[in-house]
Amino acid sequence: MRATDLVQGLRRELSAFRACLDADLSTPIEHCGDWTLYDLADHLGGQNLWAAAAVTEGHGRYKAPPAPKDAAELVPWFEETSRILLETLDTDPATEAWTFHPPHTVGFWQRRRCLETLVHRWDAEHALGTAQPLAPELAGEGVAEVLDTMAPRQITRGRAALPPHALRLLATDTDASWTYGPGEPVAEIAATAESLLLMLWNRLPDSHPAIIWRGDEPAGRSVLAGPLAP
Repeated sequence: MRATDLVQGLRRELSAFRACLDADLSTPIEHCGDWTLYDLADHLGGQNLWAAAAVTEGHGRYKAPPAPKDAAELVPWFEETSRILLETLDTDPATEAWTFHPPHTVGFWQRRRCLETLVHRWDAEHALGTAQPLAPELAGEGVAEVLDTMAPRQITRGRAALPPHALRLLATDTDASWTYGPGEPVAEIAATAESLLLMLWNRLPDSHPAIIWRGDEPAGRSVLAGPLAP
């Protein structure tokens, strides 16, 4: 996707997440361990500042202070972290920056922060019972990012093994497809880009009715065993 589309997507997703902060901050977030909505805001806002520092300071050592506990202070704090991030990323994507995975450019963060916010916006809305659809193009970019960035990082960090086979993923709403693993695909899964992304981030099981399997399903499941994402 173009950098401008990613930055615009990030702006929209940050705004949608901020709207969730008017709700009860003690709401549990189903797919994030024992986190509450407050914890998710603390994480996302802190990561906004960390990514901005990675660009402006050229390292990944920045430690964000905890988010304010009081709701009246949390919202403006989160809005300020969003402003800082958006201003930092509103530049040439080829600009050099510290990143935890290639490419070492601002473009990495434009993509990463947009897609991180997309998933966590869904987490927050899902917890509140107000989940809105994920834009198919952004969701598809998220699928690509899991396969080209997150899964290789999981392997490098010793959290996952190399995939034993290849699996093909087909987005039924965009006709985009991706292959993960060596050789010819032993199986294929077909679903909307949103469902594929939520599955890869462990928000949907790969047995969900929205996920259609074709081919050698057990072998295909071994590819997804990963884990492919943190």
